[in-house]
Amino acid sequence: MSAGNAPVDDAAAMTLWAEYRAARPDRALDPEPPSVEVFGDHPALTDELLGLVLDGTKRATATLVAEFRSEREPLPRVGSHWIACDSAGRPRAILRSTELRIGPFSSVDAAFAYDEGEDDRTLASWIDNHRRYWQRVCPGIGVEWREDLDVMFERFEVAWPPEVADV
Repeated sequence: MSAGNAPVDDAAAMTLWAEYRAARPDRALDPEPPSVEVFGDHPALTDELLGLVLDGTKRATATLVAEFRSEREPLPRVGSHWIACDSAGRPRAILRSTELRIGPFSSVDAAFAYDEGEDDRTLASWIDNHRRYWQRVCPGIGVEWREDLDVMFERFEVAWPPEVADV
């Protein structure tokens, strides 16, 4: 088994956040500092998914509501931000939530699977890959995987840094 991701660099993430707030005070309106996160559960997946974000392919993500609970993180809200780090813990992008929906695993549709940008972007591959991912992750958060678990379906834009930002 491969080693996990490095701890996120919170200080560097808050520096990136301060740069964004100084440049875009009209958009950085979160009352609290954003969460600092990684995609995936191991370095290769983290860097692959972040790469899809940075190249413009990935503009959606799905997270079990139970994952937020296990990390004691609040659910995102439309307009809130989070900072995505690479597997070395370096902050690479500030993401802004643009659309949120909670529903069961089975409620995903082809458009969302496409926007998530992974594998061949089909609904079938989304279902297969996410089922396997959550079957792997659930024991670590003390939850038994079931397809009726609530999923947070999130669409986002890249807000910062300017060289990869959507807006």
